[in-house]
Amino acid sequence: MAGRRKSQRIEPSFNDEDDYDDDDLRIDEEDRVTRSATRKAKPAARKAPASRRRAPARKRRHSGGGGLLGAVRFLAYWCVVLGIWGGMAIGALVLYYGAQMPSATTWNIPARPPNVKIISTDGTAIANRGTTGGEALALEQMSPYIPQAVIAIEDRRFYSHFGIDPLGLARAMVTNIATGRMVQGGSTLTQQLAKNLFLSPERTLERKVQEVLLSFWLEHKYTKDEILAMYLNRVFFGSNAYGVEAASRRYFNKSARDVNLGEAAMLAGLLKAPSRLSPARDPEAAEERAQVVLGAMRDAGFVTEREITTAMSQPPTRAKSYWSGAEHYAADLVMDQVPALIGDITEDLVVETTIDLDLEKKAEDAIAAVLDAEGAKLNASQAALVSIDGTGAIRALVGGRDYAESQFDRASRAKRQPGSAFKPFVYATALEMGRSPLSIRNDAPVRIGKWTPENYDQKYRGEVTLSTALANSLNTIAAQLVMEVGPDNVIKLAHRLGIESEMQSNASIALGTSEVSLVELTSAYAPFMNGGYKATPHIIRRISTVEGRVLYENTYDNPPRVLQPEIVSMMNGMMTRVITEGTGKNAKIPGWEAAGKSGTTQSFRDALFVGYTSNLTTGVWFGNDDGKSMKKVTGGGLPAKAWSRFMIAAHDGLSPSPLFGTTGGGLPVASAEPPPAAGEGEESLAEMVARALGTSSRDGGGETATAPEQTGGIGGDLPVPPADVGAQPARPRRSSLLDVLIGG
Repeated sequence: MAGRRKSQRIEPSFNDEDDYDDDDLRIDEEDRVTRSATRKAKPAARKAPASRRRAPARKRRHSGGGGLLGAVRFLAYWCVVLGIWGGMAIGALVLYYGAQMPSATTWNIPARPPNVKIISTDGTAIANRGTTGGEALALEQMSPYIPQAVIAIEDRRFYSHFGIDPLGLARAMVTNIATGRMVQGGSTLTQQLAKNLFLSPERTLERKVQEVLLSFWLEHKYTKDEILAMYLNRVFFGSNAYGVEAASRRYFNKSARDVNLGEAAMLAGLLKAPSRLSPARDPEAAEERAQVVLGAMRDAGFVTEREITTAMSQPPTRAKSYWSGAEHYAADLVMDQVPALIGDITEDLVVETTIDLDLEKKAEDAIAAVLDAEGAKLNASQAALVSIDGTGAIRALVGGRDYAESQFDRASRAKRQPGSAFKPFVYATALEMGRSPLSIRNDAPVRIGKWTPENYDQKYRGEVTLSTALANSLNTIAAQLVMEVGPDNVIKLAHRLGIESEMQSNASIALGTSEVSLVELTSAYAPFMNGGYKATPHIIRRISTVEGRVLYENTYDNPPRVLQPEIVSMMNGMMTRVITEGTGKNAKIPGWEAAGKSGTTQSFRDALFVGYTSNLTTGVWFGNDDGKSMKKVTGGGLPAKAWSRFMIAAHDGLSPSPLFGTTGGGLPVASAEPPPAAGEGEESLAEMVARALGTSSRDGGGETATAPEQTGGIGGDLPVPPADVGAQPARPRRSSLLDVLIGG
């Protein structure tokens, strides 16, 4: 076709030995060559080796670009292959370890260890006891800062992942590889909960696989809020505190409902290393970690910069090394008694106590104030206090100077000699056996067998009334009375009033040589306050489940009578004189009628004061745990001062009322005549006439001359004291009516 140019592709012959480039095979129609011409050109081509070498060179250059792409394709291919094989391997491991686990249909959340919530009379929480040390709170009951802080620092994608967080795991791996050590963990909160609930803390491949499977199960079965609440109520926060409620009360002495932003950040910061970062152990480290948490909360958008500035301006938390506050002595006493009342604790309980937290705080302050002011210079390092009402309900209990330093309860568990604080039981026994506050005894040197009791001041006052002898704590008179009435009768009365400890039946019991606890001694004084009824000491009012099912309720509302009203009246009249003019002057309460008795043991090892008003009976002890002597501290000294300090605070705002059976001035209703002053021993005219006529019974102090028969007392079977007990000093004796009348 003339005049037309045409492009034509020539198919190369694969029989040819030469290689052809594609571009060399395109020619115009005008330049067409015949097949024969092409064949003739072959020998010429063979004679041109240079052209034969160019074509492969261009091909090699073209294949060079494809080499990089091929390498990428090669890597991608093997990554896919290895990924498939890795996935198969992981699947096999999951199947293998999963097969060794129980069926998922049998999985259940382990029951949280039971908690015992101990509350005061007004419903305020005193303490939580149990393995966890705190009650479980719903998420909405907690301070909102707590879950925010924990999510920000531990698992920021908690609400978006499905139990495991691939992004968080990858980030942790990269960080750990870059630093060359484990600085981040990839576990989610769900994984941590699974580990805490079901698994051991060991780091093995099997445990990790099981942790992942359990995390999937938790995410499937529970909502995110339920998982977070379970975690916060069970996780360990250091210092034996499990759960946010226990930790909040442990470190901040408040409920998790009330913690602020800074405190929530500190709690969340503890999760990294609870024991090491505990503010009770290292407050500086805990504070530094809290700053990190606050920064994470800001980055997560939970708080603003202004809120962080406010939180950082607050003083750092200074938690004591142990639970602090005297109320924990009361909580320990509760836990000692609960198993005996209901058996083993298998569920969460609420224990309603008789403790008044306001009185508890006042009692703790009174003890601390006196010890801080005078304890060191007088070598008194410890003290205890217990206060009960007329029913025996313990309203305040302080077992020592500082619960954080020593958890031993010196009020209920320690037994010590009460000294002269035991004498009221001796005098009450004498009154029951016919003596009266006006009965006369001779204060003089006494010998009972090999025992020769002496008065504290080593002075003797001659003839005195029993009322005066008790007010001035005369040992010689108490020893005489014990031998008159018999040690066994004194012990019986003491047991009847509330002393439970075993006591030795001997004459020295008059001076309180048998050991008792402060709680039982104080409760035994309560019948003098309440009109003669037994006041069994108790601290638990009711025990119930959290649902309200009552398991125990005390039955101390109908106590038996242990003293007749007239005995109570006389004893109250006698013991008011201890405070108004005797050894307990430091125990006065302005505007209130009060009665009591001091006690001091040998070498000033123990000093006590037990007394009462119409509202409360309170006992106070001072001393040292190692039994070392104090520097002449008597019951009328530090104990009486602490007693007065507490009782004044406890009666603030109350209207004064007289003691049972008195006129309001410390006098028994049965006898409006004031008792003789100390050392006077005066008689009425009628009694002097009777004495002069030889018909008086005054020789026995208003009683019969012989004491009732007794056994087991000092001195064998002697029914009366030896002849030299109470020997009277020589003095002229009026022997006739005329002598009496003329005063000669």
